[in-house]
Amino acid sequence: MDRSLVRDYMTTDVVVLRPDDGFKEVVRALADRGVSGAPVVSETGRVMGVVSEADLLHKEAFMPVAEEPRRYFASRSSTRAAQARSAADTAADLMHTPAITVTMDTPITRAARTMAVQGIKRLPVVGDDGALVGIISRADVMGVFLAPDEELRREVISEVVERSLWEDPERIRVEVRDGVVTLSGRLASKSLIPLTVALTQSIDGVVDVIDELSYERDDTVFDRPGLR
Repeated sequence: MDRSLVRDYMTTDVVVLRPDDGFKEVVRALADRGVSGAPVVSETGRVMGVVSEADLLHKEAFMPVAEEPRRYFASRSSTRAAQARSAADTAADLMHTPAITVTMDTPITRAARTMAVQGIKRLPVVGDDGALVGIISRADVMGVFLAPDEELRREVISEVVERSLWEDPERIRVEVRDGVVTLSGRLASKSLIPLTVALTQSIDGVVDVIDELSYERDDTVFDRPGLR
C-alpha cells in the first residue's frame, strides 16, 4: 500500500546557517523567519549540525550574576555541556552534532517517530549526496492527520479489506470518525483480526483503530491427536 513520504510534506524554502555565522546573525536569521531552529550547512551543501532556540538561550542562562556565580554551574556535570555552549560565538560552536536527518523517501510516520523519540522539532532532509534539500517539522508532519474521514474509509476498504485480505467489503464494516476507524464484521479466522487491525493502523492519517471484529474459526488453537 502506498505510504506518504517526507517529500510530500517537507518545506524546501529553508533558513540556512553557515558555520562562521556570528551569534547575532543566527538570532536574526531565526527571528526574521519566525522559526525555532535551522541547519548549519557547509560550502558544499552538506548538513553539519542544527542550531535551535534552546542552544541560543544558553547564552543568557549562563551569564554570571552576583547571586549565582558561574563557578556554581561549573560544579554540576549535567550543565557543563550547556555552559560550554553558552560561550559559543558562531553557529559552528552553537550547533548540535551530528545532525539527525531523513531523506525525501523516508515514510512520514518514521520521521514523526524520530522527532518524538529524539525530542526534536525538525529534521533536515538530505539527498543521496548528503546535501540539504529541505526540512520537515512537527507542524508539517501533523498534516498527515488532516485526511477526510471518507477518504480514509475508502482507503481502508480498498487497501486492507479488498487488496490485503481479499475479503468482500459487504462482510467487513468500516466506519471512520475524526480519524478513528471502527472495524466490525466477521472474518474467516481469528488470526486475521490482529493482522487487519495492524494493516489499518499503518494507513497514513489513521488516529486509532477500534476492533469490533468477530471470527468464524479459531485457528490459533491446534488440536493435536495423541496429546490429550
